Amino acid sequence: MELRVLSYFLTIAREENITKAAALLHVTQPTLSRQMMQLEAELGVKLFTRNSHNITLTEQGLLLKRRAQELVSLAEKTKQELKQEAELSGEIAIGSGEYQNSRLLAEILAAFQARHPAIQYEIYSGNSDNIKERIERGLLDLGFLLEPVDVGKYEFIRSPIAEEWGVLVSEHSDLAEKKQVTPSDLADRPLLFTRRDLIKQELLHWFGKDADQLHIVASGNLPYNLAAMGRQGVGVFLNLRLDCHYEGLRYIPLLPKLESHTVLAWKKNQMMSPALRAFVDFSKAYINRISSDEK
Repeated sequence: MELRVLSYFLTIAREENITKAAALLHVTQPTLSRQMMQLEAELGVKLFTRNSHNITLTEQGLLLKRRAQELVSLAEKTKQELKQEAELSGEIAIGSGEYQNSRLLAEILAAFQARHPAIQYEIYSGNSDNIKERIERGLLDLGFLLEPVDVGKYEFIRSPIAEEWGVLVSEHSDLAEKKQVTPSDLADRPLLFTRRDLIKQELLHWFGKDADQLHIVASGNLPYNLAAMGRQGVGVFLNLRLDCHYEGLRYIPLLPKLESHTVLAWKKNQMMSPALRAFVDFSKAYINRISSDEK
């Protein structure tokens, strides 16, 4: 059964006259009569009782009328919902640090924008503590947070892309020729560190017995300024591997290997705009698909 034919059937049932129904539907009477005969043949039942003045429904016709009304109504509702989804608009505020996962965020935004070009985005760069604070204040809708992080108040999905830790050293440093650096390589060096306490504890744990000997000369929340200090030889900068080049510096991974992960997080039970809800659902499906592909 086609929805178009069911709509024709409902018009005839309402008008109780095939000539009037044909005029309303802008089809010829013979065409409409043929459509109804084909529908009766397809279903194997008689739908109408015809006389010289009007058309009435048989018991089978009355049953089809109820079902047809449900089907046509559902089809129209679905059409409207899809139309509304296609026309989503508004602004979504997203926070993110500077990670390898910044590429993932950009991929999600590009794919979502292709579906919903009317939506605009505000992107805030900061560390996880800054981003969480702004989410709590309602200034951001969601954010990529670097673990370890307390997400007790949040719903979240974990990215499968790992963040690798290493150091940025001046190309003139004796460390610059190493393929990897160990805790003992850094124990007696001036260091540039993150400000985040939870991340700092992870790094100190990596240093192990050498942690008590560390000489931290500066700390910060974003890499650009600390990288500039590293270029001037102020210290060795412990940082995540990024897809960017800092002139005069060389990135060297840590040994033993140290990795962190990120989560895309948003507040539990928050009221979401249609645009934000669509973005969250899209992001979860996108990240789940990547996670499945990597298994």
